[in-house]
Amino acid sequence: MSDQHIDPAGNTQQFRAFAQRSEQESAAAAKKSPVLPIIAVVVVVAIIGVAAFLLLR
Repeated sequence: MSDQHIDPAGNTQQFRAFAQRSEQESAAAAKKSPVLPIIAVVVVVAIIGVAAFLLLR
């Protein structure tokens, strides 16, 4: 029976490492998310500006 004993401290440490890693990844992903919409708005404004310039020439 002693061969089947699993040390819970190892599992807890692994879980804590996993939890900290996923918190850091989600924080990094949250910082990156506003960049894409800003770039999209800039591209749309540039396209509208070019189209207006070509139509008013």
